[in-house]
Amino acid sequence: MTSDLKNESIKILRLPEVIETCGISRSSVYEKLNPRSRRYDKDFPTPIKIGVSSVGWFQHEVHQWLLGKKA
Repeated sequence: MTSDLKNESIKILRLPEVIETCGISRSSVYEKLNPRSRRYDKDFPTPIKIGVSSVGWFQHEVHQWLLGKKA
């Protein structure tokens, strides 16, 4: 566990929360995840499977990605 996680509780974001947090559309999220898309972003957080047909993203990874965009 990284030192960043020690001060932040672990939270899973569902797609609507990722969209709101990042300020991008649903299709943009999936384009960033698709290696065949010209909008693919290898640094975009990978979703994790949290149920039979549901996925989520770690909040801290989404926040780190956004902070990396600032740099």
